Amino acid sequence: MATTRLIAMHINKGQNAASCFKRRIEYAINPSKTEEGQLVTAYACDPKTATNEFELMRRTYLRLTGRHRDGEVIAYQLRQSFKPGEITPEDANRIGNELAARFLKGKHAYIVATHTDKAHIHNHIIFCATDLDCLHKFRNFLGSGKALARLSDQICMEHKLSVVGDPKYRDANYDKWLGEKAPLRQRDRLRLVIDELLQKKPDGFEALMRLLQEAGWEVKRGKQVSVRPPDGQRFLRLDTLGDAYSEKALREVLSGNRVHVPFKTRRVKNSRIGMLIDIQAKMLEGKGKGYENWAKKFNLKQLASSMAYLSSHDIRTYDELSGRVDEAVKKNDALLARVQAAEGRLKEIGELKKAITNYLKTKDVYAEWKKSGYSKSFYAEHEEQIIVHKASKKVFDGIQGKLPTIKALSAEYSEVLSEKQRAYAEYRESRDHMRELLTVKANIDTVTERPVPEYLADRGEISR
Repeated sequence: MATTRLIAMHINKGQNAASCFKRRIEYAINPSKTEEGQLVTAYACDPKTATNEFELMRRTYLRLTGRHRDGEVIAYQLRQSFKPGEITPEDANRIGNELAARFLKGKHAYIVATHTDKAHIHNHIIFCATDLDCLHKFRNFLGSGKALARLSDQICMEHKLSVVGDPKYRDANYDKWLGEKAPLRQRDRLRLVIDELLQKKPDGFEALMRLLQEAGWEVKRGKQVSVRPPDGQRFLRLDTLGDAYSEKALREVLSGNRVHVPFKTRRVKNSRIGMLIDIQAKMLEGKGKGYENWAKKFNLKQLASSMAYLSSHDIRTYDELSGRVDEAVKKNDALLARVQAAEGRLKEIGELKKAITNYLKTKDVYAEWKKSGYSKSFYAEHEEQIIVHKASKKVFDGIQGKLPTIKALSAEYSEVLSEKQRAYAEYRESRDHMRELLTVKANIDTVTERPVPEYLADRGEISR
């Protein structure tokens, strides 16, 4: 469950824009809150110099457009908080980057700082109000906070995280968790029905619609496809169910060009198999008789679950189990490598776009400085722009051939981002499957007193 908030940042009374940028960015990237900076990532800027970069974009915008307004908004902060114990800091940072990329569409430089100093992991995403071409500013339209929340929910569902079922934007806090008693909504029912029908592998979108009708749902054609539940009065448009359930997305899934991540309702309880407890070690630590009785029952349940898992997956021998584990580990590592490669390329594209944009914005000043015979007084007056120009030129000096255009880089960024999303969805599925296998094998090893293979123990997936 992730909750979000969009906050506009103005210039504080008695301060200038640069000091406001500096104070807010420094708070976000505070090493004591971000695991010594390990949980800080960025797009089209460097966290260490973002203050100067954001201020340069703002000044360029003012110079090019001449738009000076009282109460100017210089930046925005997106806060994204996660349910305690549901996500790792690394995954939270990845999801924060995905939220910023999809919300801002690559038009604004931003920093994603994941804080772990509270009971709940949360992201501080700060983006410059001025876009990368320095000709426009972010339009904080009426309802943008709701749009952000809906996008965050969609991303969370894609990554199998819980979401708030029916947030009350006006008279209740969005982060109020409704719990297990909240009713299942019609849209949730439709998502679950579509998930179930997709498992039958229908031959195209029209075949999927026929299966829906056979299940008692009425389908209405129009500009957008709408569906009415058997006991409902209102039609529900597919494009209101989230990106994963739009007509376009479903057609891509059925044609094999997209991976579908099934919807998980808040009612689905976690049924993962647990590790057997070393009762003797716990008793030596001072645990009482009550804990011992509970641990024995717990171990019996986990062992029964492990045996049921082997039976349901048709695993008959220990060697077969070991082979399945090895296969799952290799598949998981390969998918993770795909995700990391995509993330690396996204970072490269962001840096190159930033360098080209900054180069174009500062080339006239640099040319004037060169024409002046590298005047010291001219340099002192335009030092910041000259430094940015030199740094930008270094980024693409090593590129052979013609430089790509910003438009081409933006198109590639969208393609790589889509590839990363597909790979990450597969990776999440693969990781859960691998962890189940690792846990089952560890439980069997414990019962049969087999040693845990070092290469598995070193992964940090198993502990006794």
